[in-house]
Amino acid sequence: MTTTEFQVTGMTCSHCEHAVSSEVSQIPGVDNVEVSAATGRLVITSTEPIADEQVLAAVDEAGYAAVRG
Repeated sequence: MTTTEFQVTGMTCSHCEHAVSSEVSQIPGVDNVEVSAATGRLVITSTEPIADEQVLAAVDEAGYAAVRG
């Protein structure tokens, strides 16, 4: 299992969390997604390494911006 963390900017509520989680969950290989608007954290657990670009594109599709870390 691989765990990767990102910081997401612009999230303010549970709707934001759901939007990000929904998009990121669609990435092949992603097993679990945890999103917190309060902390701006996005934690992805996967069976294989996921390219940062895939995650950043999914977060962008949800309407937010992210950086690894």
